[in-house]
Amino acid sequence: MNSTMQSHQLTVTSLMTRGARVFAQSEVITWQGEAARHSTYAQVAERAARLANLLTSMGVEPGDRVATLAWNNQEHLEAYLAIPCMGAVLHTLNLRLTPQQLVHIVNDAQDRVVIVDASLVPLLAAIREHLPTVEHVIVVGEGDTTALGEHVAYDDAISGQSSEYAWPEIDELSAAAMCYTTGTTGDPKGVVYSHRAIWLHCFGVWGAFGLDESARLLMIVPMFHVNAWGIPYVAWMLGCTLLLPDRFLQPEPLCAFIKAEQPTFTGGVPTIFTGMLQHAQATGADLSSIKRAICGGSAVPRSLIEAFRDKLGIELIQAWGMTETSPLGCIAFPPAGIDPDEEMAWRSKTGRMVPGVDLRVVAEDGTELPWDGQSVGELEARGPWITGSYYGVEAPERFHDGWLRTGDVGVIDARGYLQITDRSKDVIKSGGEWISSVELENILAAHPAVAEAAVVGVADAKWEERPLAAVVLRAGAEASPEDLRSFLDGKVAKWWLPERWTFVDELPKTSVGKQDKKLLRQQYAEGKFDVREAGKAAR
Repeated sequence: MNSTMQSHQLTVTSLMTRGARVFAQSEVITWQGEAARHSTYAQVAERAARLANLLTSMGVEPGDRVATLAWNNQEHLEAYLAIPCMGAVLHTLNLRLTPQQLVHIVNDAQDRVVIVDASLVPLLAAIREHLPTVEHVIVVGEGDTTALGEHVAYDDAISGQSSEYAWPEIDELSAAAMCYTTGTTGDPKGVVYSHRAIWLHCFGVWGAFGLDESARLLMIVPMFHVNAWGIPYVAWMLGCTLLLPDRFLQPEPLCAFIKAEQPTFTGGVPTIFTGMLQHAQATGADLSSIKRAICGGSAVPRSLIEAFRDKLGIELIQAWGMTETSPLGCIAFPPAGIDPDEEMAWRSKTGRMVPGVDLRVVAEDGTELPWDGQSVGELEARGPWITGSYYGVEAPERFHDGWLRTGDVGVIDARGYLQITDRSKDVIKSGGEWISSVELENILAAHPAVAEAAVVGVADAKWEERPLAAVVLRAGAEASPEDLRSFLDGKVAKWWLPERWTFVDELPKTSVGKQDKKLLRQQYAEGKFDVREAGKAAR
């Protein structure tokens, strides 16, 4: 028996045209360092149509890839709308990748056009001769472009185009956008998002965070990373005011933007929020307009969640996802009916899977493990906005019976809450037993002298591997390895306590702000750390 429902394609075009019509007066606000420029949805949509006409005049056809090398600003949003809605594929380039990685992903995707911010022209100019598929370069803003060669200026080029565009009918399963993984374990791999996946992901984010037209969304998460967690499309769908910080992502300008434009909601990685917290405490910056902030990208320390609540009055919510999951997978809202004293324990978990996403943990032989909160296995995921393959790459080791192998290791409890204990490549196996680097890091982050901590496994003659703790102390603070071991003692098993400690000025980070543990282990192996010892492994 067939249903009586209409068949309607779920496309980015339907989100764009509805937003432009229903929320024509909603605003897109871009920070420029000392002041902001304001545009309405109607104006942004008109400029998106002009951009689509420009790209068509350059020969861009459905399925062609158009790359962006840009910050979070209005022009980038225009590309987010124009490119997929004309049937082409938006390819956001991570500006923090190495030149070699950028060359690889541009050539792998076969980008025909690159839209680049003027401040990033030196980065593109340095690799331009190695990009044979790129036929046109469009530069946004003003700056020195002499090293770039032939190009056109964005504003001048679109001003000569029509503000009307005949948006085509698009198959919802066709490609709308693509991003590449950060490539910490080999070359970056391409993930291609369909119109349908983006549309459904928007509804997942909407339902998860309860947003509406009154929300003022400060989008700190970069637009070059996983479609900015889908926030640009969710905002456009709901008519939210969208606040874009451009390149001004340091704590001082971010806090100035917050003071000027009063966002109510934001999202970013723990390092960004840690910096904002420290700046606010040091200067008295007023962040009170923000009521809720989503934090992801790496494990969020309980101490950071508590500090945002107690010192700033902001609900900081942990979420989990990855490039392959669009990215929303889990959110750490506490369950209903719990004792208030237990709430923070639930908020500091990785989270409970959102509707539309299935998760499971499996043993080494691939069998599913019980949801008992104790059985540790690799996390696998499936759902309508989770990738089933990589672009142009055979990677059967990353997929299992229709599930994505995430590379995360953890447990799921009877209520469906996930707790990630490690990345599979970062797990510490000492004397045949697992040690959770994530748990050690989260506890260390709560020490009043510690700004950041990373724990990795290093070779040990007796136990095969033992944890090395790398610690960044707060300015003016002091702590010894013995102090930190004592702080951990009683909170974890005694045999988890690290014997090896190093104090560093900063921890190595990946291009999206995560701790780069691969580099940390390499630096240790090369003898670049002053390693101090305290205690010994207990069994």
